[in-house]
Amino acid sequence: MSLLQVQNLVVEFPSRHGNLRALDHVSFDIAPGEILGVVGESGAGKSLTGASIIGLLEPPGRVAGGQILLQGERIDHLNNDQMRSIRGRKIGAIFQDPLTSLNPLYSVGRQLVETIQAHLPVSDREARQRAIALLQDTGIPGAAERIDHYPHQFSGGMRQRVVIALALAAEPQLIVADEPTTALDVSIQAQIISLLKNICKQRGAAVMLITHDMGVIAETCDRVAVMYAGRIVEVGPVHQVIHQPAHPYTAGLMAAIPDIEVERERLNQIDGAMPRLNAIPKGCAFNPRCPQAFERCRHERPELANLSDAAYSANTQVACWLQPSSQGGVAS
Repeated sequence: MSLLQVQNLVVEFPSRHGNLRALDHVSFDIAPGEILGVVGESGAGKSLTGASIIGLLEPPGRVAGGQILLQGERIDHLNNDQMRSIRGRKIGAIFQDPLTSLNPLYSVGRQLVETIQAHLPVSDREARQRAIALLQDTGIPGAAERIDHYPHQFSGGMRQRVVIALALAAEPQLIVADEPTTALDVSIQAQIISLLKNICKQRGAAVMLITHDMGVIAETCDRVAVMYAGRIVEVGPVHQVIHQPAHPYTAGLMAAIPDIEVERERLNQIDGAMPRLNAIPKGCAFNPRCPQAFERCRHERPELANLSDAAYSANTQVACWLQPSSQGGVAS
């Protein structure tokens, strides 16, 4: 059974000219212990999807359709107080900039202890011991002394480890990590990636990893969901999506990654830009930028469907008329 199920999620923002649809029937699931990577260009809807799941959608944005289920129970319709009890206890969050997640006026120990006691019935002493253990588990040396330090006394990489400890404080089943390595240098990125993978193994937690970095995806994830213009266009096992992409947009993303074994004067790029919310084209949203688009792509929007090509994994889904699928696509 899936730990998280997102079914036909629709998020809209009201405007003077009507509602702008930022997420358009997004569906995916995450199994216990699995790391699902969500990738795409800026503005694709990755962070908005994560914010919807953890109940931190910025007004006037609202969930206008679909369902979000955690362990089979619906959570998208809960009020703020109900969602606050779930956030932290069942869902942990890791954000891009650790300084936005940590209060500069409180020691990291106080913040950890308060988080633990907000969700678990433990004494002050037990909470402090648990906080020290969390700091040790996330690789902070001298945790017993550093627990009383303030956020500004930690480096960027160490602050991100503190944020991960905060996310794990109440032993949640799901962690939503939104660009957790973007603000860190490459060597620290590798340590944080390794930490996330170990957490999944040891604690059985599922992770939704939102990033634009395909290197991070390749090193960390079990499966990948590729987003474009508020929709998922491809979902599949990480190695297959990277080495054998089914959607032209995914292929464009992969081709844009530098290859140290191949000499080239210029990197490949996807011509054009992602459409604005008030100017989503008819048919497939990617069709104006797609070098393989044909007439059907310009008039009929493909749904995410199981790919029927025997060369692909059975659990690969794609939204593209170029691919043979359960929705009636045709091979190019």
